[in-house]
Amino acid sequence: MSPLSRREFVAAGVAAGAGLVIGFYLPHRGSGKDVFSPNAYVRITPDNKVTIVVARSEMGQGVRTALPMILAEELEADWKQIEIEQAGASTLYGDQTTGGSASIRTTWDPMRKAGAAAREMLISAAALTWGVPRSACAAQQGSIVHAASNRRLSYGDLVGKAATLPIPTDVTLKQSKDYKIVGQRLARLDTPSKVKGEAVFGIDFRLPGMKYALLSRCPTIGGKLTGFDDKESKKVSGVSFVGRISDSAVAVVADSVWGAMEGRRLLNATWDDGPNKDLNTAAVMDALKQAASKKGVSLYGVGDVATAAGRHISAEYQLPFMAHAPMEPGNCTAHYQGSKCELWAPTQVPQDCRDSVATAVGLDPDQVKVNVTLMGGGFGRRLEHDYAVEAALVSKAIGGPVKVIWTREDDMRFSTYRPASLHQLSATLDAAGWPVAFAHRIVAPSISGQKGQPGPNGVDPDLPDEAAFVYGLPNVALEYVLAETPVPLGWMRSVYALQAAFASESFIDELAAAAGKDPLEYRLHMLAKDQDIQYFSTTWRTARMRAVLQLAAQKSGWGKPLAAGRFRGIACFGCFASYMAEVVEISMENATPRVHRVVAAVDCGQVVNPGILEQQIPGGIVYALGNALRAKITIEKGRVVEGNFDDYAPLRMEETPAVEVYAVSSAEAPTGIGEPSVPPLAPALCNAIYAATKKRIRALPILS
Repeated sequence: MSPLSRREFVAAGVAAGAGLVIGFYLPHRGSGKDVFSPNAYVRITPDNKVTIVVARSEMGQGVRTALPMILAEELEADWKQIEIEQAGASTLYGDQTTGGSASIRTTWDPMRKAGAAAREMLISAAALTWGVPRSACAAQQGSIVHAASNRRLSYGDLVGKAATLPIPTDVTLKQSKDYKIVGQRLARLDTPSKVKGEAVFGIDFRLPGMKYALLSRCPTIGGKLTGFDDKESKKVSGVSFVGRISDSAVAVVADSVWGAMEGRRLLNATWDDGPNKDLNTAAVMDALKQAASKKGVSLYGVGDVATAAGRHISAEYQLPFMAHAPMEPGNCTAHYQGSKCELWAPTQVPQDCRDSVATAVGLDPDQVKVNVTLMGGGFGRRLEHDYAVEAALVSKAIGGPVKVIWTREDDMRFSTYRPASLHQLSATLDAAGWPVAFAHRIVAPSISGQKGQPGPNGVDPDLPDEAAFVYGLPNVALEYVLAETPVPLGWMRSVYALQAAFASESFIDELAAAAGKDPLEYRLHMLAKDQDIQYFSTTWRTARMRAVLQLAAQKSGWGKPLAAGRFRGIACFGCFASYMAEVVEISMENATPRVHRVVAAVDCGQVVNPGILEQQIPGGIVYALGNALRAKITIEKGRVVEGNFDDYAPLRMEETPAVEVYAVSSAEAPTGIGEPSVPPLAPALCNAIYAATKKRIRALPILS
């Protein structure tokens, strides 16, 4: 099957959720006298254990707690009785892709309706047992009560009876004012196992008799293997196999990781460097500039920017390739057994892993089982499934279980990368300095297009979720210009939103400075009128953006004097259906910015768990700050230069600012939260640097 882009998955999920207003379908797993399982998401047993199945991958964002909270709320469950089960690749849950900040927003309705359906069946079972009207019974914290007679039956007591009842197709959902679990700061269910060291990440998983493999890959992009000499490799103790696994890789298998590493080090492989042997970063950026002369595809337009009269201002911004660099490098365990293959993978796309592995080893998808482990970070890298295919191929070659492990250098140099991009912006200001026209041309390669999934009219399918302009101006033109690159591309946390926000929110500060106006005042002027802005399938509301901008400004003390040597910058952006604003406070130390404080305000609709929200946003800000300061992948002679955290340095503990998080109260359906805190950080930081130095930064990283 052709994998959907993560944005197509989001759109499909949102559309499905919108269709579940009255009647709905939830996959049925079957019930019996010992288990009540009216759908694939929940299972109740006579001992009162409530198991909630999580069909999204946990990579630190908290879905193994937040998703069960949604179902448990409608079920009226006793939270202390909840257990979680991770779903593997399955046809039961629709698209299981974990990406695009979509886990909550696309499963909000299905999980609520799954819990409500089970609740209604349990109420009916109790009413039948007591011979009383259903209306006289109510669900309360894991039991059904009959107030008139003061009788109570636990859910476990009702398993057998409930399992015989028809599954309702029309259920009443609770109103937000009645929530008891959703909105609470509950402790994460997976924390105890992590604290105790019992949690199993992909790299931790073991099988009896399992071998370890490292692959030697062609160092140039698009190059091929021409041959290898394994004589020295096979002298290493424990090395049991050396063999070609693909056109561009050789596997070295051993009894230990160290043995595989040594065997690979001593392998003498020869390569055909291929057509990209002379590729470098300068050539990539030149290609973007050449592509900029092409006609773009309209993303959004209102009015006519070309005829707007006034003072014209323009600027150009650019961003580099970037790597995901999760702490846990790529890995996967596979056991190929002829007619079946089983995987244990830290993956964001279990179904894609299943399908790609099936194709690679010559099986049907239903002959491949994918077990989803915890991940030590994903950031979009686990949307790829190269490591799973490698593990399956090596397992087939050796006839036994094997874990393929990537080193940090492997992960950095043979990965997929957030695409480099060029941004051309222009605006027209009226006599008072206010903008009457705004144009933004995004010149970038298409991630989905490179993967064989081009969007309609050449628009990358990700852009509708990531490159909106949530300001109410009379003349606006957003365009996308497709560029080509041989550098392998991948989705990285906030993807195009990071790029669009850096350019547009930095440029808006330029406009404010040119007009001699306060950056906050300038933005609020453009958001002053309540407007609904239709951007593809999303309706953006200026009132919601205005509220988060005002909240961030208020909490940061915007307009009040700062300590000597301190400066502020501000930015806001809408992406993944959420509204985000950030104020960054800095000082300059030896011409280098030192970030002391970040104040973030968000409107992401109904907050399922405030504690998780307050973890997600600082995590995104720290990630974004490290990227803004230093992250850059460069290409020389067709090879990725950076290899480890010495030349692709993450943020250090002493560089981490204090982060304050504030959420606008909202009863709207939940929207994305994993990525929206990333895009405003870089422009807010660069705007603060301008406040301190009067120098504009139009290219990232800042410390390049």
